Amino acid sequence: MPQVINVTDEDIHYAESVLLPAGMYFNEERVDYIKCFDTVDLQAVPGSGKTTALLAKLLILEHKLPFEDGSGILVLSHTNAAVDEIKRKLGNCSKIFSYPNFIGTIQSFVDEFLARPFYQMKFKKRIYRIDNEIYAEMVDRYMGRNLKGFALQVGKNAKYFMMGFSCQYSFRLKDRNGDIILVKSINGDELQIVKPRQTRNYVDFTQAEKDGIKQWLIKFKITIMEEAGALHYDDAYFLAERYLNTFPKLKEVIQKRFSFVFVDEMQDMDNHQYDLLERLFYDEGASPAVIQRIGDKNQAIYSSTVKITDVWQDRAVIKRLSDSMRLSGPIANVVSNFALYRGEGFALNGLNLSTLKPHILVYNDETLEHVIPFFSSLVKTQKDGGHLTDFECYPIKVVAWNTEWKDVLPEELVGKVRLVDYHTSYSKEKAKSKNDYANLKSYLLYYDKNKATLESIRKGILNGILKVLRIENITQEGRPFTKRTLLDTLKSIQPERYEELKLHLYNWSIGVIRGNTNAMLAEVRVYLPSLCSIFTTEQMNASQFFIDDETQLPQNNEEINSARNIIVDDEMLIEVTSVHAVKGQTHCATLYLESYYHKDGNGANAKSYESQRLVEQFLGNPLEIGTARTRTKESAKIAFVGLSRPTNFLCVAIHKNRFDAGLEAIDREVWEVKEVPRPIVIAV
Repeated sequence: MPQVINVTDEDIHYAESVLLPAGMYFNEERVDYIKCFDTVDLQAVPGSGKTTALLAKLLILEHKLPFEDGSGILVLSHTNAAVDEIKRKLGNCSKIFSYPNFIGTIQSFVDEFLARPFYQMKFKKRIYRIDNEIYAEMVDRYMGRNLKGFALQVGKNAKYFMMGFSCQYSFRLKDRNGDIILVKSINGDELQIVKPRQTRNYVDFTQAEKDGIKQWLIKFKITIMEEAGALHYDDAYFLAERYLNTFPKLKEVIQKRFSFVFVDEMQDMDNHQYDLLERLFYDEGASPAVIQRIGDKNQAIYSSTVKITDVWQDRAVIKRLSDSMRLSGPIANVVSNFALYRGEGFALNGLNLSTLKPHILVYNDETLEHVIPFFSSLVKTQKDGGHLTDFECYPIKVVAWNTEWKDVLPEELVGKVRLVDYHTSYSKEKAKSKNDYANLKSYLLYYDKNKATLESIRKGILNGILKVLRIENITQEGRPFTKRTLLDTLKSIQPERYEELKLHLYNWSIGVIRGNTNAMLAEVRVYLPSLCSIFTTEQMNASQFFIDDETQLPQNNEEINSARNIIVDDEMLIEVTSVHAVKGQTHCATLYLESYYHKDGNGANAKSYESQRLVEQFLGNPLEIGTARTRTKESAKIAFVGLSRPTNFLCVAIHKNRFDAGLEAIDREVWEVKEVPRPIVIAV
């Protein structure tokens, strides 16, 4: 029997007092969901406060812990940022963060409860690292080895196949009814072995050779997994699948561990994640656990992709949050038409009190680069007129689906625009938090600037030291060192060197945080050969890693790109970025720039832009999913996300040729249409 939870009005008032501003209350839709503890889906429109509703539910559950049956609560999301937001709102002292509860990403859940336990059971040791970059590093290292039990020619054939198709890092293992098979990607088709076409007199591998290559590739992956302990993130799902297939009763144990499972941003789960969650916690309706999936199928544009064939299949019972606190009535009215998934009961009600009409900014070839300055002038006008009531609360952003051009000849770009054409200094590259870099200098430069503590810098330097040890193939009983095992080993075999390294790490960290990075780098370079000599007398191979000054990301790269992607206009900041980058955000004002995406059809019927594929939606007609083509669906999802960011002011930039061809009859009561003026040139 599932745990029975009764939510009183007092519980609701308590959650309101913690999560909402004074005088604000949960509306009927949200109260209905907060009080629901059955297996349901929650479909929530942009800005409806779904995460706040989930937080309210968790706050109420916390007051009812511990459960009599000893079970806990599981909360999963797709990204660390979403998990951190939940932790920030609930407070780190909350009981919900301790056993038997678990709050984390889907990856961290799979790692902790499935992959790591099965790995330890199978190989009698712990996983070294689950990390794509470390895994790729180990692939490169093991490519030079010959696997035991295979003829040399089999290995040569396998390596020839991998290098010929550049798939040495990308193929995956999958458990199919107890058998291990090779797949192109974690959700891809079975890997087909074909000899690369690099000779004129081409002859494919024989079937026997193909069978040998398959077995070698499987052994290759498992050898890296076992000996190096290095896993690609996808490998964790293979181990999870293997674990559940080997011990079918395991899912019952996990179901009893977690009475309530909440999956936020469900639309971003990929096929393998979706299938695993359904297998574990829904179990074709037989699971005693309650699982609630929360999100918006219309916003499934995770990462750089747009998911058209959505794996999320609706439950029998769907609850909805239809009231958007973010969107105004005029903006919600137009955004609603771009919703790909409507379903019974779908509505998008804008409760923000702003009355500004959405604007279409019509530009031509001559005024293309003046679109953003014109938008800026409109924003200032609305601000000065007192119409941007959220100006102090939320940012102003310019967004586009497709941002840059890659590997395209100049003559092929005639008549095509992407974000970089509107704002020529735009740069997509951004500094990313990484654990692995190509040179030592990067480890000292790229600590987390938002957490500029001695500990964050110390960890970065230690990661650089571990990279040196991996390059030198210095291991502990055949396994790469971790930060803990390195320090423990030093403490055990040479205590004085252990204390020396601790002191160095402290001084280097102090130096870096004071801005003396180059001096500290020189000291680390001098010290590392001495450290390596404790473990080996062989000549060092890491000299290039030491001396390389070409960091993967320019120093202050984040600040450089911010300068390139942020426009300052009379102390007003406008960020230029992609639609994917602003998913989940709230803006005061947003400019959506149409951008080129493939070409469907020819002549007057050709379609390459949102203003062509989504003509009917701009004219006020809801999208019909049954008749929409694939690229229309992709465009609709991107438009739905991009157009639903602002609270007060929405603008869309469309070329005059495309506007005249399809949107001349647009409802001027719904849209304000303005032509982008030519820049004023002052003669000198």
